[in-house]
Amino acid sequence: MTVKVGDALPDVTVKTFDDGPVDLSIGGLIDGKTAVIFGLPGAFTPTCSIRHLPGFVEHAEAIKAKGVDIIAVHSVNDPHVLNAWNKHEGSPEIETIADWNADFAKALGVEADMSRTGLGIRAKRYALIVKDGVITYFGEGDLDVSGAEAILEAL
Repeated sequence: MTVKVGDALPDVTVKTFDDGPVDLSIGGLIDGKTAVIFGLPGAFTPTCSIRHLPGFVEHAEAIKAKGVDIIAVHSVNDPHVLNAWNKHEGSPEIETIADWNADFAKALGVEADMSRTGLGIRAKRYALIVKDGVITYFGEGDLDVSGAEAILEAL
């Protein structure tokens, strides 16, 4: 079942990167904060690299100016790949949520079987706003609901 507005954001332990892979509790990341989390199928993939991540890089300052404490990108990739991608194409303003087993994607209900294209289980394209642990916006699908502009409008 997919999460919806009004639900508590699932607290799953994933990985991030800080001089190497480290555990990251989603609950600890967002505790007492306003967060924007956007998910996508994969680092270094075409739409994710050409349109989705760049929108959040371009609008990070404007998003944070609206009271957002954390912007994070979620992908079913290992922490090394996600860190390299964020260093190469992203921004230090964006946290990485490396969900190598798709545990967070499954908890959100946004997992997608992309095996036919060689990608295995991934996350669908989505974005959410979380305030004090509660989802206040959830857009799943194309960039018109999951891109930085949609988030700016929802804030």
